[in-house]
Amino acid sequence: MTFAELVEPLKLVEEHGNLRVEVNRLTDDSRFVKQGSVFVAVKGGRVDGHAFIGNAITAGASALVVQDRGAPELGAIAASGRAVPTVRVEDSRRALGLLASRLSHEPSSRLSLIGVTGTNGKTTVTYLCKAILEAGGRRVGIIGTVGYQIGSEWLAASYTTPGAVELQALLARMVDAGLDTAMMEVSSHALALDRTVGCEFDVAVYTNLTQDHLDFHADMEDYFQAKLRLFTGLTMAGKKSRPKRAIVNADDARGHHVCGATPVPVWTYSIQKQSDIRAEDISLSLAGTRFTAVTPVGKFPVEAKLVGEHNVYNILAAIGVGLQEGLSPDAIRGGIEAVENVSGRFERVHAGQNFTVVVDYAHTEDALVRLLTTAQSLKTGRVITVFGCGGDRDRGKRPRMGRTAARLSDVVFLTSDNPRTEDPMTIMRQAEVGIHEAMDPSRVRYEMIADRRLAIEAAIGEAKAGDMVLIAGKGHEDYQIIGTNRVHFDDREVARAAIQKLVH
Repeated sequence: MTFAELVEPLKLVEEHGNLRVEVNRLTDDSRFVKQGSVFVAVKGGRVDGHAFIGNAITAGASALVVQDRGAPELGAIAASGRAVPTVRVEDSRRALGLLASRLSHEPSSRLSLIGVTGTNGKTTVTYLCKAILEAGGRRVGIIGTVGYQIGSEWLAASYTTPGAVELQALLARMVDAGLDTAMMEVSSHALALDRTVGCEFDVAVYTNLTQDHLDFHADMEDYFQAKLRLFTGLTMAGKKSRPKRAIVNADDARGHHVCGATPVPVWTYSIQKQSDIRAEDISLSLAGTRFTAVTPVGKFPVEAKLVGEHNVYNILAAIGVGLQEGLSPDAIRGGIEAVENVSGRFERVHAGQNFTVVVDYAHTEDALVRLLTTAQSLKTGRVITVFGCGGDRDRGKRPRMGRTAARLSDVVFLTSDNPRTEDPMTIMRQAEVGIHEAMDPSRVRYEMIADRRLAIEAAIGEAKAGDMVLIAGKGHEDYQIIGTNRVHFDDREVARAAIQKLVH
């Protein structure tokens, strides 16, 4: 492909040099530039790609896309006497997504692309949808927090939603592997940073919005507006002719705003309010969940191995996706029943003990409320909670999580999560403020143990028959970030070892 062909979708402000040069790769990182590369200079929050144009040229860049009018010698940039064709655009970050899609031959136009966004539930909804669609004969790939799946191949996740170049490459690999559908968790970071530009979504799901990521977003409104971009961009016009739809949680306070903002038809889902898809006659237990689904195609019974009311919402969202994709109620039911559990989401660890141990990714106040409320509704003994808060992240949620833990637990072990470059004790003391505010000393006991392994071992050592130990915050993660070091640490492994030591 020539550079001229590649930049056809862009609105060019300026162009210089011979744009008919052949190009075969794209990057916004000068360290990855090779001969044939197009280097896109993107203005980042901490680093401006324009400062690395010289490095890109030295490395052999065949063409440049810039945003800054003051980029060095625009149109006549040279290294060792070699002129480099250059175009200037109004927004190089947005251009990166469009160019990545075009260079990968627009893979989202050859897939059913389903995006799920919201503070909580994204991972579970995508895995439920995958199971439902596969029960209906579809071949489905996943891009999300736990990892990226293309057929039988699993790749570690760099981000919940990867950067534009990696994202389009993953979608292209799905097409090449013969998949027909891609399930994607769409983070607020990805939407705010235009990583999904160049993707044509067919269905978008909104789960909920609660406090998170305020280290990145200015406030909750900014956070919501980022999420909303998935729905305002869900237009009927595109390369695909199939109908599109938004599926929205009507019980969420901002759900009606999403419904009003998207230009495509909407199905709402709920437990409390009237909606297009809702659950009646809900029965919850540690063995699973049962309810009657009321849908646009009629009522049908649902049985799931997933636990808790929050999973009723996740299942309803997935039912909406299945119906929109043309699946029968029988296929939808079969897919739901096939999901044993989702990695790190109310994942039970059993090694012969007479109490329940659950590992869960709950790392926000709302997710912790959902987890602990589920535990309170199902418990036969005490609820023992292990939790911490991540470093270099939203500090405002720390005391709120502390209050939640103290209010809905019988015993609390406050510990470290991923402290990153913050002092673990400082993080814990901020969460401890909330514990002191909410704790009834006559009913609740708590300990602060900075070493997460020791905290998990103490919680399991505390447990008696019928108790429920909840280990919250890290879920599927198999590492802990301390300083700038990433060390192996898996809550499930630590819990299993502690149980085995106790029972043998």
